[in-house]
Amino acid sequence: MADADEMLNEIEALGAKLAEARKSIATKIIGQEEVVDLALTAMLSNGHALLMGLPGLGKTLLVDTLSTVMGLSTNRVQFTPDLMPADILGSEVLDTAADGARSFRYIEGPIFAQLLMADEINRASPRTQSALLQAMQERSVAVAGQDRALPAPFLVLATQNPLEQEGTYPLPEAQLDRFLIQINVRYPDRATERDILMATTGSEMAEASKVFTPEELITAQALVRRLPVGEAVVEHILDLVRACRPSEADASELVRQTVAWGPGPRAAQALMLTVRARALLDGRLAPSLDDVAALAEPVLTHRMALSFAARAEGHELNNVIADTLSFVSDRKAAA
Repeated sequence: MADADEMLNEIEALGAKLAEARKSIATKIIGQEEVVDLALTAMLSNGHALLMGLPGLGKTLLVDTLSTVMGLSTNRVQFTPDLMPADILGSEVLDTAADGARSFRYIEGPIFAQLLMADEINRASPRTQSALLQAMQERSVAVAGQDRALPAPFLVLATQNPLEQEGTYPLPEAQLDRFLIQINVRYPDRATERDILMATTGSEMAEASKVFTPEELITAQALVRRLPVGEAVVEHILDLVRACRPSEADASELVRQTVAWGPGPRAAQALMLTVRARALLDGRLAPSLDDVAALAEPVLTHRMALSFAARAEGHELNNVIADTLSFVSDRKAAA
């Protein structure tokens, strides 16, 4: 009972901090509440997020604001076709002392930050994109034969422009799977865009304030993993992920006809973490089936692929995932 009361107090305290963080973020990011909540969900889950959207929709501003509010050291890497892995990870240089002695000295790259913004990640070559793989998964990099730990927490928020634009390289599936969620940043509605105009073109600009410290964020991430998940939610996650695989007996007919390959176990792990984080953001003590439905598209979209024939017929992954959610719910209701 004492442990339950202690967790309840921690959840209430974290809820108050998160409410303050949202308020601070809203001074810079007008509208886009869903985008902000998804980004905070990724950070609370200690995962990386991929921000998808056209230029000029505030992706870079969001990352800058999050770094301020969460109190994280941050670096930004502008990905370009000529960017090399050493430009991200760092490299060794040969120093010559006054007495003529020579020795190698390691110069850290921009990846040594608590929050790394990988801007337009799909403009870099596949070789440079792959330089992030070990860092994103293991929170360390290997340079000159030595493993070097990255700061804690270590989070990557990458922005990506649509692939139909010139000068881009598709991210490999192995790297896409390292992102906990994909966040689609869309055009604002008319009223929101008017508010943006009025707030950003005057003589004074609003400033976000620091709310969290890195240590407080790490504590919140630990609390997310301690939050209990009901058996019904666990089974719903398993049913959904397995139903999105065309080779599974539980798959719907639409998935069999349209999906080339489905999500792996890492997708189920991501859903387990993110539904907990979403519950905490709302001040709830446990996640619900609604959390699974809300996070299905951000967690699964980049972990699935449509077949060529399905894309030619105009199918879209978000519609396939929504149909699969309904299929799983209807089948459970009929059981």
